Amino acid sequence: MTPDLTRQMGAWRHALHRKPELGFREQGTAAFVTTQLEALGLTVHSGIGGTGLVASLRCGDGPGVIGLRADMDALAMTETGTPAHASEHPGCMHGCGHDGHMAMVLGAAALLTERRDFNGTVRFIFQPAEEHGRGAKAMMADGLFERFPVDAIFGLHNMPGLPLGHFAGRAGGIMAAEDNFEIRITGRGGHAARPHMGVDPLVVAAQIILGLQTIVSRSVDPSATAVVSCTEIESDGIRNAIPTTVVLKGDTRSYDPSVQALLEARMRSLCEGIAAAQGASVTVSYTHEFAPTVNWAEQTAQALRAAEAVVGGDKVDRAVAPMMISEDFGAFLEAVPGAFLFLGAGEDALPLHNSAYDFNDALLPLGAEYFATLARQLLPVEERA
Repeated sequence: MTPDLTRQMGAWRHALHRKPELGFREQGTAAFVTTQLEALGLTVHSGIGGTGLVASLRCGDGPGVIGLRADMDALAMTETGTPAHASEHPGCMHGCGHDGHMAMVLGAAALLTERRDFNGTVRFIFQPAEEHGRGAKAMMADGLFERFPVDAIFGLHNMPGLPLGHFAGRAGGIMAAEDNFEIRITGRGGHAARPHMGVDPLVVAAQIILGLQTIVSRSVDPSATAVVSCTEIESDGIRNAIPTTVVLKGDTRSYDPSVQALLEARMRSLCEGIAAAQGASVTVSYTHEFAPTVNWAEQTAQALRAAEAVVGGDKVDRAVAPMMISEDFGAFLEAVPGAFLFLGAGEDALPLHNSAYDFNDALLPLGAEYFATLARQLLPVEERA
């Protein structure tokens, strides 16, 4: 890769970082990406699933087609770091590295349009609304794979905590499903000095929070993996008034559909039983947000082989431990074969979703070369005698 392209990818990444946009609002981001792809001579199809877009590059007459995917959206967070390219949109920042992912796929497009060392078709897929698990399904509902069919799709995510510049993957489940819940407890509010006159929903909420922690420890098979987390609590009370309503929010993570069903069933029964015992009422809303990301075995082997060609086998972990984070890419893998890898951002790097996080630009050429190598290896040019 030339120094000029490396610098260009950094410039793309910084420009995208300055102008972050939330899911399904990535109009400026999509316009920027479209401009760069068109400058490479590619035709861009936009407005797919809202703000998503696809550009295809065909070389030779090979029938094979692969998709390279980048996520586009940012987080509703205020950036506290002070890079020269800091967010110019208050309350919004690229705190997960999607700016870097876009720059890497743009870099791969630049490499492939210049080298043309493959025989087939590569589709560059830029997906909106990954953070809330809606964008992949929106693109597919809009005919993504009918209009732009692929034999396989590949994605990549930077990962703080893994060694810098190391790739990691595994066949099978690599990231968990995410389900969200909202528990609404209704009691009878009253004066804080006369609790016997009411039904305190905060006490019920406290018992429910503790009760939910027994689901994983006492209802889920110890060989299975699951997490239940209460993350928010809201009430309509004040300092000297017991509330009438308390709302608990949170999420669960799992890999197995049977575990998902168990978590929901036990949550409902625990909440109903605890509320009834205290004379309160409760409603539970439980929604499936992210499918688990389950890598296909053949495509995982292909992805890891491409990674080894870029950084060497000693920097590739072929059996990374599954993580309980979630990724919208999992919805794509339910529809077509593919694989998702991690690219280490450094063992001491700030974590994703930290308000001072900034993507490590040293990863840009590695990601671009990885994607370009996938195209060369999976869509090989036949040697002629």
